[in-house]
Amino acid sequence: MTTSSADARPLDIAYSPCPNDTFVFDAWAHGRVPGAPALNVTFADIDLTNGMAERGELDVLKVSYAVLPWVLEEYALLPCGGALGRGCGPLVLTREPGVDLTGKTVAVPSERSTAYLLFRLWAADVLPDGVGEVVVLPFHEIMPAVRAGRVDAGLVIHEARFTYQDYGLHCLADMGEHWESTTGLPIPLGAIIAKRSLGEGTLRALAESARASVRMAWADPEASRPYVRAHAQELDPAVADQHIGLYVNEFTAELGDDGYAAVHGLLTRAAAEGLVPAIKPDALRFP
Repeated sequence: MTTSSADARPLDIAYSPCPNDTFVFDAWAHGRVPGAPALNVTFADIDLTNGMAERGELDVLKVSYAVLPWVLEEYALLPCGGALGRGCGPLVLTREPGVDLTGKTVAVPSERSTAYLLFRLWAADVLPDGVGEVVVLPFHEIMPAVRAGRVDAGLVIHEARFTYQDYGLHCLADMGEHWESTTGLPIPLGAIIAKRSLGEGTLRALAESARASVRMAWADPEASRPYVRAHAQELDPAVADQHIGLYVNEFTAELGDDGYAAVHGLLTRAAAEGLVPAIKPDALRFP
């Protein structure tokens, strides 16, 4: 594995405590990937890591693809380690089925999230008069707020796909289903980015390490279970396994042509709607 002088110090990385991230990074974070740069890990939800990226605070970050237009001057997109997939998009939930959201209030986890971009692209297609107010709530408060009637609908991600019925809620629309049906591409969710200033050698070593770490997790899933459970204590182990199965897939090991097309398509469509700045033609190129 390629190394560089930057390996003399641990690299500061932040990713979420969600099962997919702890599964992917377990082997690397615990020094089991031969020759990989050492890591100093911070756990933070993705809305926090998005802000860290915008402020240029850490070497390596797991962020929303939606934040890339604001950070690609300083950070490079790694071609592996992130989350894309099929059948795994954000959901819009309501208390009653079939609600017309025109002019209604919708809670979202962040306005700099991929989920939010997918929601806005969906709304542009199906709600010509638009929603009313969009409010940002912490992820764990969204389903309770919908259930209590404090908001008309909520945009949820990750394990909420498996638990929303426990709140008596209904799925009004699947943002990923809409994206896949209109583009034929996988759903871009979370990206791994690293500072360009680390240099080409270190960037390549980071990509190789992420790829090796996920392949080691696939080869021996039991090895990652203690790390996954330690950071997902409130999540049923079966739900954690579903979470990993949905978000850790071939695109985690390698974005590939379809992965890059999905990311470029999302950011291009979002820019056309005025949701994000346009990116430069070569902005996604690695390294």
